[in-house]
Order: sequence, then structure tokens, then C-alpha cells
Amino acid sequence: MIEIKEAISKKELKQFVKFPFQLYKDSKYWVPPIISEELKTFDKSENPVFNDADARFFLAYRNGKIVGRIAAIMNWLEIKNQNIKKMRFGWFDFIDDLEVSKALLEKVIEIGKSHNLKYAEGPVGFSNLDKVGVMTEGFNSIATMITWYNYPYYAEHYKAHGYKIEKEYSESKFPFRNVKPEFFKKAQDLIKRRYKLKALNFSKTSEVMPYADRMFDLFNESYASLSSFVEITDIQKEYFKKKFISFVNPEYIKFVVDENEKLLAFAIVMPRFAEALQRANGKLFPFGVYHILKAKKHSKDVIFYLIGVHPDYQNKGVHAILFNEMYETFTAKGIQYCYRTPELEDNEAIHKIWKHFDPKVYKRRKTFRKDI
Repeated sequence: MIEIKEAISKKELKQFVKFPFQLYKDSKYWVPPIISEELKTFDKSENPVFNDADARFFLAYRNGKIVGRIAAIMNWLEIKNQNIKKMRFGWFDFIDDLEVSKALLEKVIEIGKSHNLKYAEGPVGFSNLDKVGVMTEGFNSIATMITWYNYPYYAEHYKAHGYKIEKEYSESKFPFRNVKPEFFKKAQDLIKRRYKLKALNFSKTSEVMPYADRMFDLFNESYASLSSFVEITDIQKEYFKKKFISFVNPEYIKFVVDENEKLLAFAIVMPRFAEALQRANGKLFPFGVYHILKAKKHSKDVIFYLIGVHPDYQNKGVHAILFNEMYETFTAKGIQYCYRTPELEDNEAIHKIWKHFDPKVYKRRKTFRKDI
């Protein structure tokens, strides 16, 4: 008998966050979140996404033991403004037992029905800056801090419960030695002159902040055409600046502006924190901060987190300027491997940008959907 209980109290939400620590305690590839940061994500007084979204968190119990969890999410910007009647769900983890996963998914469907929504899709987060997709390939590769890891049986549970594939994503990587500057060096010089553009580089986080709001505005513009996009609101910008920018080495943030200082393109790259987070094991203190700061300073692997180009410049080679600036920085820092975050398989524009680096897909993931 499976019992589903809503996690409401601080103690219950902490149990919600910590369940995967037990489920994946023997995994070499799972990367734990920082518990305190994960709790802030679910705190309505901390995370401004709750101004435009609702979420409920559920735990599955068998004989008093937690055996699964799920977050049921409604993003009202998506539902009301875009008229996409979608019930989101994420942070979905469970033991290999169909009864457990079914009971959790049924709770999501129940909530969706009560709000007259048309379908459920997951695993997804609140917005496009959250983790997405259940892994279907690449189980023997360590996860990143910005993706979910899961056991191979997860996808089979979705199928068993009548869920169909909705979106497909791939993650790729390439050694930095694959980057040949001749593919973008001359091009970026020409593009700078033709459109009167220049690159901005930074050495301090404080130098980035005056541009941060414009960067998020450009993110909204450049990603608006992608499926399932939900814009970042003004109040969320402040939250994401605190949450993400501090993790990024300022020299790994590159902007391109025109002669009037209008922001036209950006790239954000992050050090690879996976091993540091495994050592931290969910805690910043006493040693977690040390491992994270060490990785931030010394990691020889990087993750391309976000790249955005203004729609009017997306086919004009502006990305060559970003790549040239990154090439100079990575060469100086001795970077060895470059990783890319999950990208939609149907995003042809982004795949063309990377083709010269001969990236190899090493993970695939999917979201699944079921009509309500």
C-alpha cells in the first residue's frame, strides 16, 4: 500500500530534498544539490517564481518509509498568458516500483484536472533555467550541477503509465583541442567592422551586474521562439542574478554590444562543479565551500550554460565573436574539455553553431506527456 503525503512543513520539505541522497547513495554518477539552496528554490518567500507559479510537493511512503517524491507545478504565465494548459511536474524520483511512480503521477493528474488543464509534462522545472528531462542515454557519465541524473528504469515507468515522448534533448562534449581558431578568427574581425560591434570582457562580478538585466531581456528575446519557453520576469531577474552569476567566473561571461552599447549577444560558461558537489555531499559547511571555490578557480572543464543572440543578428555570425573571446580565455586557463547543457534536438540553429568543434553526444534525455 502506497501512501501519498504532501510535504508542507520545513521538516517534510527537507525530507523531500534529501530523498535522492538515499536513492543514489551508491551511484558514482549522481551529483547532489546543495541542500540549503534546494530548499530556497522551494521556499515561496525566497523564490520569486512563486509570484507567477504554484507548486505542491509530495512524498510517497510504504510502511512508513519514503520511496518516492514529485513536485506538481503550475506556471500561470504559461497557462494564462500563453494559453498552454500544461500541468508541469519535476523533481520526480522513485524506487523501481510501478506502484510508487503511478501513485505520484496520479496526484499530478488529479491537480491538473482540478484546474481544467489539458495535459501533464515532465520532468521539468518552473522555467527554462531549471533542470529538464529524464535521462535515456549516458548513465555511465557523471551528471552536472544543472541536470538531473536518474537510473535507467525511470523512462520505462513513464511508458508503462501511458506517457508519450514530448521533447527530446541531447548533451554533447568536445575536447578544447578541437577548437580551431581559423573557423572564427577572421570572421569575427569582419563582423565587428561590418556591424560596428565590440566584445566586452570582465574581471570582476561587479562589472557584470550593470549588464545583467539587459542580458536577461536578451535571453527572453533570443529564446522566445523555442517550444515551452516561459519568459523571465523583472522580479525573477534579481533572484537569478544572485543564484547564478556568483557561481560564474566573471571572465567566463562574454557580451557583444553595438556602437550604441546595445547588448546583442552573450555567452555564459560555468566551471564544472560535479566532483566538487559530490565531495560537498549537499553541505556548504564545513568543507563544501572549499571544494566549490577550488573548482571555480582550478577546474579544467567548463560547461556552456547559455548563449543568446538577438533575433536580428542570429544569422550574421555574431557567435564567432563570442567564440573568439572564449578561445582566448580558455587558452590562458588551460581548459581541457567543454560540455554543453541539454539542447532541444529540433534547435537546428544552435547545432549549426557548434558543428566545427566536432561535438559528440554523450547523453540524451526526454520529457514525457500525458493528456489529462
